[in-house]
Amino acid sequence: MTTITTERLILRPLTLDDAEAAFEWTGDERVAKYMIYSTHESIETTKEWLGTVKSTDTAYEFGFVRRSDNKLIGSGGIRLKDDGFWEFGYNFRCDCWGMGYATEASKAMIELVRSRYGDVRLMAECAAENTASAHVIEKCGLVFKRYGEYSSYYGKKTFKAKIFEL
Repeated sequence: MTTITTERLILRPLTLDDAEAAFEWTGDERVAKYMIYSTHESIETTKEWLGTVKSTDTAYEFGFVRRSDNKLIGSGGIRLKDDGFWEFGYNFRCDCWGMGYATEASKAMIELVRSRYGDVRLMAECAAENTASAHVIEKCGLVFKRYGEYSSYYGKKTFKAKIFEL
């Protein structure tokens, strides 16, 4: 059970007790727009998702808690892919966009992996249209390598993607 504290955030494991707070973004179409999950229709869907979230030695999943008020404002993780790259991702309540939280959380996850595994290869991708997310990835030191594509669960949505590596 890994917990990381940054200047403004606590990255900690998610639990079923987080369902109400998590539903504030998982149930928001604006947040889910470019995500691989569909907008959660009910808090029950969020509870089902939370029941599946697990961390391992090669996949770290976190809830992002704002230190100033102890509010859960997002989630994300970093995991080792089969190709040897560590991939990270995140999502936040829309009222927390543009405040640097995604960059802060991403850098903390990257530092965790580097502290445990040394100099690792990193990658992240986002919808090509999602310029804000691309900016976060670049602020973490990754550079654009190519275009690709990703699909949501069950293939409901497909996106042209920008793929970044370091």
